[in-house]
Amino acid sequence: MSVLVYTESENGSFKKTAYEVASYARGIADMLGTDVAAISFNATDAGELGTYGVSRLHNATDAQLEKFNAAAYADAIAQAAQAEDAKVIVISSSADSKYLGSLLSVHLNAGYVSNVVALPSSAEPFTVKRSVFTNKAFSNTQIVTDRKLVGLSKNAYGLKENPTECSVSAFSPSLSDNDFKVTVQSVDKATDKVTIADAEVVVSAGRGMKGPENWGMIEELASVLGAATACSKPVSDMGWRPHGEHVGQTGKPVASNLYIAIGISGAIQHLAGINSSKTKVVINTDAEAPFFKAADYGVVGDAFEVVPALIEKLKAFKAANA
Repeated sequence: MSVLVYTESENGSFKKTAYEVASYARGIADMLGTDVAAISFNATDAGELGTYGVSRLHNATDAQLEKFNAAAYADAIAQAAQAEDAKVIVISSSADSKYLGSLLSVHLNAGYVSNVVALPSSAEPFTVKRSVFTNKAFSNTQIVTDRKLVGLSKNAYGLKENPTECSVSAFSPSLSDNDFKVTVQSVDKATDKVTIADAEVVVSAGRGMKGPENWGMIEELASVLGAATACSKPVSDMGWRPHGEHVGQTGKPVASNLYIAIGISGAIQHLAGINSSKTKVVINTDAEAPFFKAADYGVVGDAFEVVPALIEKLKAFKAANA
């Protein structure tokens, strides 16, 4: 019996979330007195998982599984769980993992709890803490099924090194045509930018920027910080920025280490989507903007003065510490 973790990868390389769920799975394994096994799809840097406590990796190298397919991935992960006799299966809370979570739950007849933010407070009964009501509260939830499926919130547990010798073996799940009723024909994405889902830092802006022609300073600040760019819903609705950059309750959720909001008032829908960020900084001319109540740090000032000065200071700091 082991704890099984699904480790997400892209172009053969593991995502940061893969190491975080592996760290978390090792924490559970230590509680249960067992070890951690992992399943990946077409990964090429498999040995890295051993740094975070994974003892065995089942690497499925089927060409049909190069692109994410929820039905096929769920079937394959279920087969790996059965092969390992895993009673606890850990996945992330990424968009892909949330999509396959319910399918995997059905395959395994497992209770599924998403948005988990901490190690189980109890192994018997198995009790986990999860965020609820768009991160406004927490719920201590028991999973009473024989197999348990846990979806870990991004950035909730962090990376914890626990060097372990990791053996890698080829894994060939038995898949049927039913697993491929829906297939991905192509994927279009910007390869020259940090994505919101993977970003440690997000620089977001709203209507306070007055127009799309002023977004250069936002992109420059993001470039200096190695950050992703984002925006509020009104900005994407007006066509100033792509809808893919819209963050908030009705857009993409953000759980970055640092979230900088520039010219965003802080409507409740926006705050609900970024509440999981560790540190929130707001720059706004309106001292009464709702965002200031949610922020860790606030600057009351004109973005057109504050942001260029911030960029200059950051560049000077980086040059001095290069």
